[in-house]
Amino acid sequence: MVGLLSGLAFNYLLEYVYDVYQVHPDSIMGMAKEGIKLSLNILCCYLAIIFIMQTKDDFRFIIPYVEFTKQIKGVCPLLLDTSVIIDGRISDIAMTKIIDSPIIIPRFILNELQNIADSADRLKRNRGRRGLDILNKMQSNKEIDIKIEDIALTTTEQAEPVDHKLVSAAQKLGGKVVTNDYNLNKVASLRGVDVININDLANAMKPVVLPGETMTIKILKPGDQAGQGFGYLDDGTMVVVENGRAFMGREVELIVTSVLQTSAGRMIFGKFEENNSVPAGGSRDNGGRYRR
Repeated sequence: MVGLLSGLAFNYLLEYVYDVYQVHPDSIMGMAKEGIKLSLNILCCYLAIIFIMQTKDDFRFIIPYVEFTKQIKGVCPLLLDTSVIIDGRISDIAMTKIIDSPIIIPRFILNELQNIADSADRLKRNRGRRGLDILNKMQSNKEIDIKIEDIALTTTEQAEPVDHKLVSAAQKLGGKVVTNDYNLNKVASLRGVDVININDLANAMKPVVLPGETMTIKILKPGDQAGQGFGYLDDGTMVVVENGRAFMGREVELIVTSVLQTSAGRMIFGKFEENNSVPAGGSRDNGGRYRR
């Protein structure tokens, strides 16, 4: 729209030039003049639109209450936060070639990683160095489209915490935030920015378990409720077994009764099969109940 209006305004100024030559409108020269005016009108509008479309990524054209900000061409980019970089799974995901969007690391995220890597705390220092190693690994892979970019933020936005600056940068670029931080997930959602949560993605890739199916689980620890016991599947999913405390240290078959899915992970609840063996050191009575 701005390009069209600019072209019309420029053509209006040109009319003062070729209107100096007065010719009869019904003559051949008059008709040629009208054709030239129409052609110049179209050409000016076209050139103005092309100029603005080509330069809006490098300049800002300020019109009252209208601002053209820098945008990324093509699919929306993915902006990584420090937690998902240190986590490292994003590198493995990117190498599967499932991501077709450019990955952007804002400069302030890289600075935060460097600060963590220089921390006096050994645990933080190791986490920061791991994050930098992950970035180096991703940058060295030609299959991954990743770059570090300086994103122009206002003075107010620069004074915000890193998580809020990341959300502001995603808004400016029209991108998505990739994280496994629950709080950042909520903040981005409240500000209307799309979020890809790595934990949600990992949970979605776990095998589907439906109520009524059977599985074998080794009970490792007592549960919070009376009689409960729980164990883990190979992928780390917690399985809570009703009346399983007495079977601790043993593998038992159970029937899945329900599945609870959250951003923090997945929990499976189950109860014993009728033909389960009794716990070590016990036997079943005539009623089918175990006794020690």
